[in-house]
Amino acid sequence: MLLTSKVEEIAAKQVVITVEGSMTQGSSLQVLDAQLQNLVTNGMNRIVLDLTAVDFIDSAGLGLLMLARGLLNKADSMLRLCCPQARVRALLRMTRTDTLLKIDESLEESLEAIRG
Repeated sequence: MLLTSKVEEIAAKQVVITVEGSMTQGSSLQVLDAQLQNLVTNGMNRIVLDLTAVDFIDSAGLGLLMLARGLLNKADSMLRLCCPQARVRALLRMTRTDTLLKIDESLEESLEAIRG
């Protein structure tokens, strides 16, 4: 499935990126990468990636998540993942990526955390 993403600014410096499809190697993943880098460059430092509709992540997708973590790994910055499907959550757990990234069960939980 083709990867799409929608950016919604919810407050000053806070955005939700709703991702849909497969986070796999290819041009669509590069678009998401560019979106993330552009947001951070423009001062957005509290980002939620809503993974509700992501059905698969490969190593390139995991790499993008870690790149995003690196971009936001500074004071007063935050990256939250929310609502990964069971298959995606299992991959995050198997690769131990879940120990490096904050994962929430709901969008509301992620929003509360970034407003915090």
